[in-house]
Amino acid sequence: METEKSNISKAEELKVLANEAFNARKYSQAIDLYTQAIELNSGNAVYYSNRAFAHLRLEEYGSAIQDASEAIEIDPKYSKGYYRRGAAYIGLGKFKEALKDFQQVKKMCPNDPDASKKLKECEKAVMKLKFEEAIAAPESERHSVAESIDFHTIDVEPQYSGARIEGDVVTLDFVKKMMEDFKNQKFLHKRYAFQIVLQTREILQSLPSLVDIRVPNGKRFTVCGDVHGQFYDLLNIFELNGLPSEENPYLFNGDFVDRGSFSLEVILTLFAFKCMSPSAIYLARGNHESKSMNKIYGFEGEVRSKLNDTFVELFAEVFCFLPLAHVINEKVFVVHGGLFSVDGVKLSDIRSINRFCEPPEEGLMCEVLWSDPQPLPGRGPSKRGVGLSFGPDVTEAFLKENNLDLVVRSHEVKDEGYEIEHDGKLITVFSAPNYCDQMGNKGAFIRFEAPDLKPNIVTFSAVPHPDVKPMAYANNFLRMFS
Repeated sequence: METEKSNISKAEELKVLANEAFNARKYSQAIDLYTQAIELNSGNAVYYSNRAFAHLRLEEYGSAIQDASEAIEIDPKYSKGYYRRGAAYIGLGKFKEALKDFQQVKKMCPNDPDASKKLKECEKAVMKLKFEEAIAAPESERHSVAESIDFHTIDVEPQYSGARIEGDVVTLDFVKKMMEDFKNQKFLHKRYAFQIVLQTREILQSLPSLVDIRVPNGKRFTVCGDVHGQFYDLLNIFELNGLPSEENPYLFNGDFVDRGSFSLEVILTLFAFKCMSPSAIYLARGNHESKSMNKIYGFEGEVRSKLNDTFVELFAEVFCFLPLAHVINEKVFVVHGGLFSVDGVKLSDIRSINRFCEPPEEGLMCEVLWSDPQPLPGRGPSKRGVGLSFGPDVTEAFLKENNLDLVVRSHEVKDEGYEIEHDGKLITVFSAPNYCDQMGNKGAFIRFEAPDLKPNIVTFSAVPHPDVKPMAYANNFLRMFS
């Protein structure tokens, strides 16, 4: 009895420490402390609900759903459990599931204006989804939006003073002028925006799903992780490491857009460099280069606000053309998310994926975009609710199977901008410092020099940006939880 009382008391102390860590935005630390509290007193719904909240902050929606469901099982009358689970379903774009939870919250708290507001927004989102499903054309009848656009017919007004492309060639001078305009919060004329996106589409269309990169001896190659619409931090990367060129090539490893409110500037800059010199910059698809994510996390709203609806469709189409993975000098495998739920996957299997579609919810394409490493051997469920977690033995077997030395992936915010795991055989690199203006993390990029391709990791801090908050263009509903 005394031990039980002591455990309950210690658990409460840990909860207080966990809450302090949460308020200091140290969400991983908060999760560890809530976990310790749960180990001492597993019958307290609040601990699970609070841990779910910390998982939400880290975008670990699968783990948040699990914890919130546990809280509900312990106490079916605990409204915060339904609330947290609903928020996690929204993070995954599962509005129908979220609706059920917010209906429950409203039933339990009929006079809570916040609950009413959330429910109303959720009902609107579900209605919109049903409407879009009803009017969507069957796959076989869908036409390419790119083929309906002729940018040559779009006039540029005489008063337009921004960057101009002369003829069909994107030059370095144009890209520099465009970046300077973007830095000063000026827009690019839609004629040139169309030209850049359409030319990038042509280049990407001819690439395989897995691209081989050759770095000559004595030359270097830079890999960057998620940028997430943080344009001013992208400029800082170029300041620190030089502009992309054939002598100074880069690979940006997915998640160029969403969250940050300068995603259009980021994607047009990366695409413009691709048009200028295809071998100066390589681009991989991330899980945020997809319609479902762009609808929720801001890119769709930003494009609609800064350009128009046609561009929303065009970007969605071109994102389906982005390659899924790269291999540097037959030694370093670079992918946005991670590895696979089955053994024996060969590079040829990835190369033969038909990527020209929205990402499916399972299979190799889903896993390259969504999976995460775990410290324990084997495989486990994904903390995100999509993809899976894979251990060091999975990494080692994949490398051995394909005669590779290293996996480089992105997809996860890291305090130092990077993390080396799986006995040094896997590196996570993340290039959006102070992610969403609140995580306080550093950014990083990795320089490889041939022939030894030893990773040289460079970290950097966030730079100031104009007073436009992250998620400024995001789904209204999601903003309520940010």
